This record gives sequence, C-alpha cells and structure tokens, in this order.
Amino acid sequence: MEPTEILKEEHRVIERVLAALETAASRLKSGEAISPAIFLQAVEFIIGFADGCHHKKEEGVLFPAMQATGIPSEGGPIGVLIAEHQEGRRLTGAMRVTAEKLQAGDIRARDELARSALLYVDLLRQHIAKEDGVLFPMAERVIKGPAKAEVSEAFEHIEHEETGQGVHERFLALADAIEQGAEA
Repeated sequence: MEPTEILKEEHRVIERVLAALETAASRLKSGEAISPAIFLQAVEFIIGFADGCHHKKEEGVLFPAMQATGIPSEGGPIGVLIAEHQEGRRLTGAMRVTAEKLQAGDIRARDELARSALLYVDLLRQHIAKEDGVLFPMAERVIKGPAKAEVSEAFEHIEHEETGQGVHERFLALADAIEQGAEA
C-alpha cells in the first residue's frame, strides 16, 4: 500500500473520533450531562494514535522524505502542518486539563472543555483536508522508487517496533468506545 494511502486510512479513523468528539462537546455545551470520561478517552486516542502513531509517521518520515526532494519545511505546507500539529497538542492538553477538572466536580470547566474540543475538531478537519488534498498528492509526485520504499519501511517500523503490535486494533476499539459514549 502507498504510504499516503496508509495515512489517509488513518485520517478516516481520526475523523470518526472527531465526529464523536463534536457530538459530545455540542451536547456538553447545550447543558446535557456528558461524562468527562468520553473526553479523556478522546485525549488518550489523540495522544496515542493521532499524535503518537500518525503524526509521528508524518513528522518523522514523510516530511523529511519530502524535504529531501527539495520541498522546504519553512514557508510551505510542511511548516504550516507542523504548526497545526503543535496547536493540536496544545488543544489536547487543554481538553485533558478541563476534562479532569469536570471529572473532579468543577462545573465551571464545562464551557472551556466544550470550547477546546470544538476548536480541536475544527483544526483537525481543516488540517486533514490540507493533507489529503495538497500534501499527499505532492508527496506522491516527489517521493519515488527507493525513497518511497524507505518511507513504507519506516512506517512499518513505527507501526510495529515503536508503537507496538496491535496498536491499531487497540485504537480502533477505543474509537468505537468514544463513538458509543458520545451517543449515549
């Protein structure tokens, strides 16, 4: 499978969690009683899968492979996407803090939790559209032959050696749980 196809498949899983997170945050914002555990599960998914596996492949493998072909990291799509990864990490941290406060009984954290979650959802949806529509087609044009094989091998290494066997299965199950929890 093409390296960019692997990343696109991962985007589809991330989008499932984004939809559930949006549902939970909208319900929370409207005053419904939503368990903070849903948000903490989403944070776990984001840190472990979206950032720990997916963004690791992009930042550690794909972006450098593109840079090796002459695509600059500054002033172009790679720099923008890295900045968005960093903003996503900031929003994820805010979600964690406010979800923990709400879980501890601090009702004042509801609005900030909903706001952080919805900002994250918006950011990631736009981010995914940029990667799927601009960056990945660019990568497919410039990364060829042995370089493409090296990217695929490095993705496999991250998948199996660095993040561990069964990581996708575990995070797919977590995505299912988040979806169910957001609708409950």
